[in-house]
Amino acid sequence: MTHLLRLLGLVALLAGGAAMAQPTPRPPACQAAEPRQFDFWIGRWEVFTPDGKKAGDNVIEAIDGGCALLERWTGRGGFSGTSLNSWDRGAKQWRQHWVDNQGGLLRLTGRLEGGSMVLESSGPHPDKPDATRRQRIRWTPLPDGAVRQLWEQSDDGGATWAVAFDGRYVHLRP
Repeated sequence: MTHLLRLLGLVALLAGGAAMAQPTPRPPACQAAEPRQFDFWIGRWEVFTPDGKKAGDNVIEAIDGGCALLERWTGRGGFSGTSLNSWDRGAKQWRQHWVDNQGGLLRLTGRLEGGSMVLESSGPHPDKPDATRRQRIRWTPLPDGAVRQLWEQSDDGGATWAVAFDGRYVHLRP
């Protein structure tokens, strides 16, 4: 009987130790402030140019536990594109990877600046083989709940900028 009690005690001890060895659930990795900085862009949007013409529709959704934003753009004339946006914890900056149905590719990086998300890139100029084009896109939340996206390009290293796209995002009503 003593051996049986010792054996039962050992089993209980091992079972308790195994229960304590179980990893504790980790809190969601992307609940800190930085990975939430771009949440103002989440939603279903109609996008308009400054003259009031509709430029297209955009759906931005949080994915992977809020660790990334997935963008699905549909514009006039059949133009469409998709981007994946996420906070890079190691580099302490945001990254966007954009691809579209015209073969376009943009890889942007940046951060929140004064309430606006500002992402930039620099790469080969599409029309000048030995030149570089800089891209800068700024998303600014507006007091009425809309978001302004201003996309600018520079072919002179950032000395001057030209507007490539200026859009006002207005929430689609369900």
